[in-house]
Amino acid sequence: MIAPCRRFWYNIRMKQRLAALFACSFTLVGCISRTPDFRAVVSEAKAAVAPAVVFIRVIYNDTESGRNRQGVASGSGVIVSKDGEVLTNHHVIDKTSEIRCQLADGRSFSAKVVGKDKDLDIALLKLDMPGGTDVPVAAISPRSLNVGEVVLAMGAPWGLARSVSMGIVSCNDRFLEDCGDYTLWYQTDAAISPGNSGGPLVDTDGFVVGLNARGNLMGAQGFTIPSATILEILPDLRKYGEAHWAWFGFKLQPLEDFKRNIRFDAKEGALVADVEQGSPAEKAGLKPNDLVVSVDGEKLTARFWEDIPAIERRLGRKEFERPCAFSVVRGGVPLEISVAPTEKGRVEGEEFACGRWGLTAKEINRFYNPDLAFFAPEGGVYVSGLAWDGNAETCGFHEKDILVSIGGKSVKTVAEVKAIYEDSVAKLSERTRLPIVISRNGRRTTLVLDYSEDTEKED
Repeated sequence: MIAPCRRFWYNIRMKQRLAALFACSFTLVGCISRTPDFRAVVSEAKAAVAPAVVFIRVIYNDTESGRNRQGVASGSGVIVSKDGEVLTNHHVIDKTSEIRCQLADGRSFSAKVVGKDKDLDIALLKLDMPGGTDVPVAAISPRSLNVGEVVLAMGAPWGLARSVSMGIVSCNDRFLEDCGDYTLWYQTDAAISPGNSGGPLVDTDGFVVGLNARGNLMGAQGFTIPSATILEILPDLRKYGEAHWAWFGFKLQPLEDFKRNIRFDAKEGALVADVEQGSPAEKAGLKPNDLVVSVDGEKLTARFWEDIPAIERRLGRKEFERPCAFSVVRGGVPLEISVAPTEKGRVEGEEFACGRWGLTAKEINRFYNPDLAFFAPEGGVYVSGLAWDGNAETCGFHEKDILVSIGGKSVKTVAEVKAIYEDSVAKLSERTRLPIVISRNGRRTTLVLDYSEDTEKED
């Protein structure tokens, strides 16, 4: 039993608590009524882009194992123009002989490659559709994303029905070493599963803000090419069929590298880490350890690795053969050096599978095989693949052996290797052994290739 005095104060406290609870409840109800339903936001963003997402199925040529093989793969893409242009990843359509696209409404069309760039992992396709055909189009926004923004990853993973996964932007300036020189990446925890490659990353306003390119089986994190980077090279993909990068022939590094515990005593500029032999930069006199502070009067600074891709992209957009004024500091002395870039060209060499021999011959490319280009600066051909049970494997050939001569004939191109191979197959009744001079780690030796056994047929 509560005493009268205590009861009085007890009632007062209860009334105060009830009043506070009522006020809190009113506030919460008011907040809920004014906050938009996030499910509706996601649904509207999905409705704006999902109809333009396409499922891509390709037949690709595989010559890596010393044999000619074909395989089937799939990916995703997004329609970006009423003409039926589709954006996807370079690795989705690389080395393909057939490309087919299925739209969200079930219609399907074959497609051809308009332009592609391996460095950025971007490809532009064109649907082969009758005139007057209407297709849904997704709008691309050039804006940059902020960390914490909600995004949607769309695509057709594993070749199944269209899917949407949601996450946030974990990092908006991720530097991925050896994953292209010209861009930083968005990192997101929106699942990008196998088959989602080439699909769009979409913001909550329903705009494409990037192209999904890398993920993992568990979907824990994915990496996306920002839309601003894509829009910058899209005109060149349409006009030239490639990104049309300029090449100077030197590598830059930042002023600070925490991982390697390196810090240079400079407040601006970027350091020249390496100059390639025979490049425009070498011919102009640029040297390793030069500090580049400006190009054509525009200052540049790379304090960290994250600053390098923007500089590389800026240099890569320069006009071919037009001299660019580099202001550098060498040993504390300011210098002006004029460098005229050339066209970068292909970043991977042609290849040909010599099935009877059991090896794949591929052209050395300074960007794809810098280690081999060191031993063959004038170019050449190397063994890029071996059949595990093939004649070349049996006769002691290794991958990355540089082919110097075959049967006494010097070889520098895949076309020359192909001609010798086809001649050897046509004359099996006359000869089934060939002396081949190779260069392995800079040391020359001669191997004898015995191709009397038809291992292709046995396979």
